[in-house]
Amino acid sequence: MLLHKNVLVVIAGPTAVGKTAVAIDIARRLDTVILSADSRQCFQELSIGVARPSEAELKAVPHYFIASHSVHKEMSAAIYEVYALELLARLFQQYPVVVVTGGTGLYIKALLEGLDPVPPVAAGLREGIISNYETRGIGWLQQELEKKDPLFALKGEMQNPQRMMRALEVIEATGQSILKFQSQTKQHRPFDTINIGLELPRPLLYERINQRVAGMMEAGLEAEVRSLLPLRQLNALQTVGYQELFQYFDGTLSREQAVALIQQNTRRYAKRQLTWFKKQAGFHWVEATAYPTILPLIKSRLEQEAK
Repeated sequence: MLLHKNVLVVIAGPTAVGKTAVAIDIARRLDTVILSADSRQCFQELSIGVARPSEAELKAVPHYFIASHSVHKEMSAAIYEVYALELLARLFQQYPVVVVTGGTGLYIKALLEGLDPVPPVAAGLREGIISNYETRGIGWLQQELEKKDPLFALKGEMQNPQRMMRALEVIEATGQSILKFQSQTKQHRPFDTINIGLELPRPLLYERINQRVAGMMEAGLEAEVRSLLPLRQLNALQTVGYQELFQYFDGTLSREQAVALIQQNTRRYAKRQLTWFKKQAGFHWVEATAYPTILPLIKSRLEQEAK
């Protein structure tokens, strides 16, 4: 098969749809490596709760941006963009094709198109917002954004504290919604892309999510989260699967309620992921159960590009 040099194969979709297995199968058949685009699997201290690939999966194909950073280090789409572009510049010297997979839409968008610059925010302002969130909760964030940035309140991720705090600090620092800085201007990249979106019928996806959460609990998620209690205020821990168990440890939820809430919040997260990716242009959508059709599609595109 002819190979067009410097092609990024993106395997995206909601949590629990089966991205890891499909990406590994494709990477093995194309004799290449995988770059993760998951904003939580990159953290060394998080494993079960973020569905990090197993040791067997990591051995099957070399992975990058998996357990590569500490939760004590700042991580963002802008940081990921720089990291991934520098890494790909090296990988493409060895591999004509690289597979990227993950469910963090903003990270994938940053890699493929770039991010618009947002003015810097004073550290004191950021710290004040974080402190208020820690003491007053997500309800306070929602109220502040509805009052000060109704555009973000309408269109932004109003269940994601990290994104909400970022939006609030930008509106307070600049007087403009963070969405106003998103010009949709795509930056040039030194590679071509083949974008594959995986999806499943909603009832099947939700059942997979429920089973995955149950499996995580059996695998020791409770012990993992308990070991992270001293770090619970870090941004990396403001995520589904950890926050609910922190509430259980605090006594505000029973264990059964915490598990049910993890399942519910994961289903909601998957719905938001699908909404995000469906709005992105250039994705070819495939039902995850029909994954054998993906490789022929990719090979056909690669051969077309090589001619």
